[in-house]
Amino acid sequence: MKKDRLQADLEGLVRKWKDKRGNLIMILHSVENIYGYVPRDTSLKLSRLLDVPLARIYEVITFYNYFKLEPPGKHNVSVCMGTACYLRDAASLIEEIEKILHIKEGQTTKDEMFHLDVVRCLGCCGLAPVMMIDEKVYGKVKKNEVVDILSKYVKEEE
Repeated sequence: MKKDRLQADLEGLVRKWKDKRGNLIMILHSVENIYGYVPRDTSLKLSRLLDVPLARIYEVITFYNYFKLEPPGKHNVSVCMGTACYLRDAASLIEEIEKILHIKEGQTTKDEMFHLDVVRCLGCCGLAPVMMIDEKVYGKVKKNEVVDILSKYVKEEE
């Protein structure tokens, strides 16, 4: 059933964007919005439906930071490394998160609970250093607070 829906979704997207300039990027944005990433089987189907080489599709996916090739975690953890956060030691927050979750920047935990991104600016410079989980902003975060912040999300799941 899911594969049938995927095929119908893709065919609809291709019909909508078929003869428009920049159609591949627009279709990939739609796929990303639906699934949270661009699955490999989706890329293969798009290649056939658009008559575009698979290499071209991957060229676009890997060029733009927006697109992901792996399923995102349930909770997206973003740590700001803009100037203010950098100067207030946001790097130590990243190190702590990596240590606690056993992942590196751009990775998702094995249980698919958390995904870690390092971003250039979250627009909260007065609260530096800042981390954001999903839509919730945590400001003036200290390294020793990271485990408690992440624990809240784990407890919600239990």
